[in-house]
Amino acid sequence: MADETGRAFLAEARRRLSEDYLPKIERCLGRLTDEQVWWRAGEHSNSIGNLLLHLEGNLRQWVVCGAGGRTDSRERDREFAERRRLPREQLLARLRAAVAEAADVLARHEPSALLETRRVQGLDVTLLVAVFHAVEHFSMHTGQVILLTKMLSGGDLAFYDFSAGAPRATWGGRV
Repeated sequence: MADETGRAFLAEARRRLSEDYLPKIERCLGRLTDEQVWWRAGEHSNSIGNLLLHLEGNLRQWVVCGAGGRTDSRERDREFAERRRLPREQLLARLRAAVAEAADVLARHEPSALLETRRVQGLDVTLLVAVFHAVEHFSMHTGQVILLTKMLSGGDLAFYDFSAGAPRATWGGRV
């Protein structure tokens, strides 16, 4: 039963990252210009561009390196300090690569390893905590990207179709 639960947890983590949050971010970026991606409300606010760099860095640190055992070379402060206005296609390519690497790590993990301890961001955490943190963190910042996109584009992102009474996802080729 524990292995079945662990497998379900890892599969759902992969699904959320690859099939829910990333496609929503992709739709957002499709509605914005490069200038809008780097807009910020104030000097102490984050742009969507900075959030995407931060999502990439965090996902790599917690899942690819933390759970996957790769060497961590993250420089977190650089994610927020970036002001060069990297093109949104480049930001998206980097984020897609990080999500694909994380999904691969999660697909290869045995459920029995979820309670093993790793050191991530100076903390001793179980793999379960590392994965849970990364998915929750990705979700939170996806919400910020959505909010900023709605504000900057002035439109509905139409993530769901409600015509049949129950919501149906409209991203990732699904309608």
